[in-house]
Amino acid sequence: MSKISRRDFLKRSSMAAAAFTIAPNIILGKSHGHISPSDKLNIAAVGIGGMGHANINQVKGTENLVALCDVDWNYAKGVFEEFPKAKRYWDWRKMLDEMHDSIDSVIVATADHTHCIIASHAITLGKHVYVQKPLTHSVYESRLLTNLAKKYNVATQMGNQGSSAAGVRQTCDWIWNGEIGEVKKVVCGTNRPIWPQGLPTPAGQWVPDTLNWDLFTGPAKMRPYNEIYHPWNWRGWWDYGTGALGDMACHVMHPIFKALQLGYPTKVQGSSTLLMSDCAPSAQSIKLTFPARQSKDKRCKIKLPEVEVSWVDGGITPEIPEGFPADKQLDIDGPVIFYGTKDTLVCGCYGRDPWLLSGRVPNCPKTQREITVSHEMDWVRACKENPETRVQTASNFSEAGPFNEMVVMGVLAVRLQGLHRILNWDGQNMRFTNINDSDIIEMTKKDNFSVKDGHPTFGKDTEKVNAKSFAEELIKHTYRNGWSLPAMP
Repeated sequence: MSKISRRDFLKRSSMAAAAFTIAPNIILGKSHGHISPSDKLNIAAVGIGGMGHANINQVKGTENLVALCDVDWNYAKGVFEEFPKAKRYWDWRKMLDEMHDSIDSVIVATADHTHCIIASHAITLGKHVYVQKPLTHSVYESRLLTNLAKKYNVATQMGNQGSSAAGVRQTCDWIWNGEIGEVKKVVCGTNRPIWPQGLPTPAGQWVPDTLNWDLFTGPAKMRPYNEIYHPWNWRGWWDYGTGALGDMACHVMHPIFKALQLGYPTKVQGSSTLLMSDCAPSAQSIKLTFPARQSKDKRCKIKLPEVEVSWVDGGITPEIPEGFPADKQLDIDGPVIFYGTKDTLVCGCYGRDPWLLSGRVPNCPKTQREITVSHEMDWVRACKENPETRVQTASNFSEAGPFNEMVVMGVLAVRLQGLHRILNWDGQNMRFTNINDSDIIEMTKKDNFSVKDGHPTFGKDTEKVNAKSFAEELIKHTYRNGWSLPAMP
């Protein structure tokens, strides 16, 4: 396996980035200027065995797949074989170092904890990026991608495909037209997780020959491999994923964030079933409070007062509103209920099939761009447009970044629930204002509950940690030695 030091990569990347600021487009390649719609993008994909394959399927045939990268060559075998002309890599750093001159754009569909580090370095090389949801693993990472995308003016898209669908647009149109009045409360949720959660940390196992566990771990803390982490189940483990919230909220909550023009929450609180130190809980609830806002969109005809947004998962469903029709059912994949002062709007995951509790069917104008191609192909369209006149995608990072901060803020609320208080959030400075230097959280490492002779015995293996330091680490991760992010613009 070929190795490349992080120092060498960053040195070369910084030199390339410096060159991008002075070299003409003819030297820099297509991604730094207008590309004819008839031209094909040269696309690299990182993380191709799961959702990455689905993303690739949406662009294959019309665009060039020139490089494929995965840490598990058994899991990725079928995709490698499908595209024999694409160069194969284990390490995305080596891929960018060797091929940055011949790559226009990068699809990132790895585990959550490596989304930002891959996308951020690709952006600093001037590459357009499509990143699976959730956009990042932490608040700081979301802010970083938002700012980098703006600085380098590349085409971006988060992989919450429902944002390109009609349901989100219709939900926004109805709310902005005043059809349900002012909204002060929204409840939503999902029936997930459908993977194991609420578990103690497993023992280590031998790593399969086809998996590079060091590269999978990337910037996270190194821990022994276990088959319960990979493939796919990583999303239930805090080091690599963000649980059911991170998996589904980027689909379910997007019409809420967009229609109500949300920014940073000011208050958050979370609770859950037994919270383990390393694994997401089996079920959880979260409440985020957003302050009153001034609409920045002339299409919006309503005031935007303070609003509470509540989330539940793990099989818990939102409370059914009074007057709910007997012939209707909530979309258990991702129900959303907007409580307005005039009416109640109900929709499903991706904002699909919105309807009003009153039974009215609003007749209001469509105010947003219709998207008639796939989520991925709309990103391809944006990649080929002149950066100065580009029509932004439905989930570009100027929106997806702040939205994803809202999502991972829910993760923070759950992981800090041991403080037993509503947490006050300073979004601009990315910090909690009411966690004290002396606050302690007790973390459960193992639940030792047992029943002997018919009598329950309670007991847990726990550890106590400083809450303020723990919160700061969740907001901005300390990366493992040898892994680092570009500077915040």
